[in-house]
Amino acid sequence: MKKNIFALLTLIGASSLLHAGDDQLAHDVANNNDYLLFREVAFHGIRQTIPVTAQLESVTSKYQKIDIYDTVSYGRMMVIDGIVMLTQFDNPAYHEMMVHVPMQAHPNAKTVLIVGGGDGGTLTEVLKYDSVEHVVMCEIDMEVIRLSEKHSPEWKESFSDPRLEIVAADGSKYIKQNPNTFDVICVDSIDNFGPAEVLFAKPFYESLKTALTKDGIAVTQSESIWYDTELVATLTNQNKEIFSFAAYYYTSIPTYPSGTIGFSFCSKKHNPFEHVQQKNIDKITGRRYYNFHMHTASFMLPQFVLDEIRAYPKINLINKKHLNH
Repeated sequence: MKKNIFALLTLIGASSLLHAGDDQLAHDVANNNDYLLFREVAFHGIRQTIPVTAQLESVTSKYQKIDIYDTVSYGRMMVIDGIVMLTQFDNPAYHEMMVHVPMQAHPNAKTVLIVGGGDGGTLTEVLKYDSVEHVVMCEIDMEVIRLSEKHSPEWKESFSDPRLEIVAADGSKYIKQNPNTFDVICVDSIDNFGPAEVLFAKPFYESLKTALTKDGIAVTQSESIWYDTELVATLTNQNKEIFSFAAYYYTSIPTYPSGTIGFSFCSKKHNPFEHVQQKNIDKITGRRYYNFHMHTASFMLPQFVLDEIRAYPKINLINKKHLNH
């Protein structure tokens, strides 16, 4: 979805752009406001512009460029390679739905793997479960963790939880090395380009199944129903061939292109609904988005998506050219 996306910060009313590395920063002169404008160019040139008050840090790691901003309306914001990864304003819609859907669907998850997720949002939600005895965060870029600990105080404490083990590794390789290990796996990845493409291919999902325990559940970030309908259909059909139960569900998040992002639910035994009870959901502290009705409703797909899923051939995803768009 965000292949070839780049960030622009433009000087409104000026005849030229001020260059600052990969990003372009300038004051909003036309409105005479004391802030800068962050402009993300997404699907087919569609843009969103976010006013920022400060760029707190900009780091180029071995893997990517990471920027931390304070924004006017969205609070703290993390940007990776020019792509908005999260904001304080709407991240609960993503992190809560990634975690609580599989954790509520599983009757007793004790071991959890997070692939990526170095910002700490997914981790914080997982650690709310007393049943969890061990969490592995497999994050390839330790700079994401360092910057999150420094700039996201709401998640910093989670990194010192004794149940957490941090592994600096390629998630796709780590999963292959740990068969029959995890009750729940959350693949909190970036979009399907560059090094993350492997996380959308059929062999990766087959490895996920092997890494799960006999009744394990995996969820993966699976893009937007609006901008990635073909990918959603491909993943859903592919996963139905691999897992006993597979489905796509989605959430609403304003700062992501199209305002939605979705997940693949991949289970070796349990469907998403059979173990979900209000009394268990009530035990989850600090919820802003997830509830019983959102859990159920998130699996209800628009007709155009259902039509694409039903019409799409069952193929090997790794050979699909659309993964390279």
